[in-house]
Amino acid sequence: MKIGMWYAGVVTFSTPRGAGALASAAESAGFESLWTGDHIVIPVEHSTPYPYDPSGKLQGGGAVPMAEPLILFAWMAARTTRLRFATGVLVAPQRDPFLIAKQAATLDVLSDGRFSLGVGTGWLEEEFDMLGADFKSRGSRLDEMIEALRALWRDAQSDFSGSTIRFRGAQITPRTKAGGIPIIVGGHTERAARRAGQFGDGFFPAKGDHEKLAQLFDCAREAAVQAGRNPDLLELTVSDPLAAGEDGADRVANWKKLGVHRVLVNPPTFDPNEIGDAVRKIGDRICDHD
Repeated sequence: MKIGMWYAGVVTFSTPRGAGALASAAESAGFESLWTGDHIVIPVEHSTPYPYDPSGKLQGGGAVPMAEPLILFAWMAARTTRLRFATGVLVAPQRDPFLIAKQAATLDVLSDGRFSLGVGTGWLEEEFDMLGADFKSRGSRLDEMIEALRALWRDAQSDFSGSTIRFRGAQITPRTKAGGIPIIVGGHTERAARRAGQFGDGFFPAKGDHEKLAQLFDCAREAAVQAGRNPDLLELTVSDPLAAGEDGADRVANWKKLGVHRVLVNPPTFDPNEIGDAVRKIGDRICDHD
């Protein structure tokens, strides 16, 4: 089982000292990957409810320090040799597909292929409005963007024609190491699960209990079959903060029975002075060690 850590770019981990301490600690402790989320801008005033907390409110009201993920991961990759990095998730419909393709390909090359691009539709309508992006069409734009990104990475000169993304004879360099980058689809709805099955290399529903996630995973696999894809190749990732606890090994084993390939835990502390020992203890319990 792959074990990763979420929230790798917030609070003190958005600083040089904190980011370096976390990356070194995670690699030494046997973690497979570090993940972090994404917001370009958070409007001070917004009424859209935050879907990942029962209160519907962002912790800190959106003022919690959060690093831009691709720049952060380039910095961390330069200080590690084995650790992978993934966005969990990049709000892709807000962005220009060429810029995403260029940044991701550069990170792929600089990290020696240790990057996966997690993408999602986003939830904060006021953020879309502030960026001049269309909130209502974000789902269809994400579908097109996944296909467009693959074309830009795969072909030396690529063409794409969709309802919101169109180009002919596009060239993006540097070329990715393997002709592409794994794309992980985030989201906790059936539509997100179907999108993962149709288009994704992986699926990351950021919330849900065993029963709910089992239903979403079945939905994703069924969508993969309907799209003529092999459902067994869809990598499944879950977030389980409790897996960092004393019974973490049992929780990881239960997720494995569900067909999950990767479990993400939260940082045990945001103190750079304490992160090394704290991460090592979790790693000793739940990370596979050669």
